[in-house]
Amino acid sequence: MNIYLQHLYLIAPLHTGGTTQEGNLLGIARESHTNFPYIPSSTIRGRLRASLGEAQKQKRDRLFGNELEKGKLSDGSENLTQGNIWIGDGSILWLPIPSLSHGVIWISCPLLLNRYARLTGNTLDIQEYQCSFKDKDTQVYLKDAIFKSDELIAWENWQKALPKSPEARTIQRVLVLPDQHCATVVQMGLWRQVKIKLDSSKTVDGGFRYEEAIPPDTLMYFPWGLTAAPAKAGEPEPLTEFTELLQKQDILQIGGQESLGRGFVQSFT
Repeated sequence: MNIYLQHLYLIAPLHTGGTTQEGNLLGIARESHTNFPYIPSSTIRGRLRASLGEAQKQKRDRLFGNELEKGKLSDGSENLTQGNIWIGDGSILWLPIPSLSHGVIWISCPLLLNRYARLTGNTLDIQEYQCSFKDKDTQVYLKDAIFKSDELIAWENWQKALPKSPEARTIQRVLVLPDQHCATVVQMGLWRQVKIKLDSSKTVDGGFRYEEAIPPDTLMYFPWGLTAAPAKAGEPEPLTEFTELLQKQDILQIGGQESLGRGFVQSFT
């Protein structure tokens, strides 16, 4: 089975709702086994499906399957049908973290990089504390951590851990942290927006609420491919149809708060 990748470069903070709310913090969706933020596949699929309106209903149902609409199936049939395309979850590849010494540094970890390497087929010799900007006098100030030059390892072929697309050339300073430390730094690097509710007289109604979001300039990706559902004779090739759809959707809005400019991402292969 062939697996294809679509990359997402965040233009704005992105919030995908989590399953729980702790106190006054509205969290985001997280992987249960790593606690890393992610974009659920259903969110990506729903957004792409919605880009095909009623005028392209047949194409929409071919790619994504039919759905129930007000108690009946969208195509008038008696059974739900499987579409020709499957879509996986969106994973973090590189996440930007502010640095007092280098402005912004993109971080990742062996777990995330090896996951990406398995899907791309690239061989990455991943070591903890590899970086793309090491020299003899390098000291990295990253949040509450300081890394001296003798702790860092020069990473000569670090570009292999990036897509070969101009959209990713903003990323120039990368650092590989151990898995457990990366999870902590990612948590500290999330955006947290303070929100309040006002009543009719414009006074505060209740307390403050904090809402998390994945920061802009994060590089993510999602896998996709063809399902086992056979294409019917005379229908367009699903691989070509979906590839054309992705090319047309170079800017997507994913998650909530579209009216506030949240969730906009640049999509590319």
